[in-house]
Amino acid sequence: MTEDSKTTLAHAYRIEHDSLGELPVPADAYWGINTQRAIGNFPVSGITDSQHPSLIRAYATVKRACAEANDELGLLDHDRARFIKAACLEVESGKLADQFPVDVLQGGAGTSTNMNVNEVIANRALELAGRPRGDYAFIHPNDHVNHSQSTNDTYPAACKLAIIDALGPLTEQCRNLARAFHNLADKHIHDVTIGRTQLQDAVPMTFGQEFHTFATFLKMDVAALESLVPQLAVLNLGATAIGTGICADLRFREAAIDHLARITGLPVTAAPDPLAAVTDMSAYIAASAALKNLAIHLKKAADDLRLLNSGPRSGFGDLRVPPRQAGSSIMPAKVNPVIPECVDQCCFVIFGMDVTVNWAAAEGQLQLNAFDPVMTHEILTGMELMDNAMRIFRENCVESIEVNLETGRRYAEGSPSISAALNDAIGYERASAIAKEAVATGRTVREVA
Repeated sequence: MTEDSKTTLAHAYRIEHDSLGELPVPADAYWGINTQRAIGNFPVSGITDSQHPSLIRAYATVKRACAEANDELGLLDHDRARFIKAACLEVESGKLADQFPVDVLQGGAGTSTNMNVNEVIANRALELAGRPRGDYAFIHPNDHVNHSQSTNDTYPAACKLAIIDALGPLTEQCRNLARAFHNLADKHIHDVTIGRTQLQDAVPMTFGQEFHTFATFLKMDVAALESLVPQLAVLNLGATAIGTGICADLRFREAAIDHLARITGLPVTAAPDPLAAVTDMSAYIAASAALKNLAIHLKKAADDLRLLNSGPRSGFGDLRVPPRQAGSSIMPAKVNPVIPECVDQCCFVIFGMDVTVNWAAAEGQLQLNAFDPVMTHEILTGMELMDNAMRIFRENCVESIEVNLETGRRYAEGSPSISAALNDAIGYERASAIAKEAVATGRTVREVA
């Protein structure tokens, strides 16, 4: 290598070291050697932590709470703590968002993400202190930013806070969709149609009752999603490696939890059994289950609308979902229920998400579950998907549904099952005979009776 090449390399990179040796790190990067190794180790999904900004913000919040606890307890000198907290606030505000390049399917139970966050905060804190990146003798990613902490306690804490953060917009979209169905139900509360069981005619009902059912499902989902917050807010800060509390002052756990609760305004509490909490995946399982149940309800609504929209000549024809685009490259004027079909596919993805989360949750051998990364990625991705699915379902379909009032009334009046209304007056067997005759002669129950 020529002297000019060495000079160019020196300007383009800084050399950092770890227990494995030395490695060049881009000079303009805020991350360090641990992140650089992870970039090379896990190029699998093409999806990086940066694509989950709520996770990065949450991790910075956790680091700030820990810095405040260390500062308060005299475990970290005030000046270092001040610079670390300032760097955390910048990351929380969305700055340096491009500095988290580790693949979401990393091995190591989140260690690469924790070290990425430690390195970015340390290097930005160094700049705020007027020092160059990589001057770890002054602010070190492990000794100072990660003081009193481990990946085992901080990574799950950040993941759960990120999920809580994503619950806000998700529940809002759920409420909006429930309101849209409720408005549709109110509009058609007196408009009669036929109920169906096992795809056969049942007894009359109103379109309002049909739509109100979907609204009720979604209100139940809102309640289920909101009930996740206290469970997700049980965190294990101060438990450090496998929950033993090694390297953490005995006062740190309470202080860190208190600071995090104050910063976030959430009902953050300490896990009652630190070792059990390291391997307990109940909060992820509950979040995944709530998402799956929401998807089941959405699929039910989408599927029913597809059936009720079927036709226009040989289907149910109870209603018309808004036409969004041409439905065939060969059949002129065909229009498909593309929005309910889109929603269905989003729901299929969520069912797969739940399978992934359950498998990962069940793979926690001995004192650690190493698969928080895939669970968190799947849940956060699923939440965003459901958020978008409910928005387009409402805006592009539900709010513009048109009900075929005459068709609904004709179905209700023509159903032989309406004879059930005669049971109390003439008995089940006589009512059955009337229904049978109505079917055989093509007349209505009213006409036969």
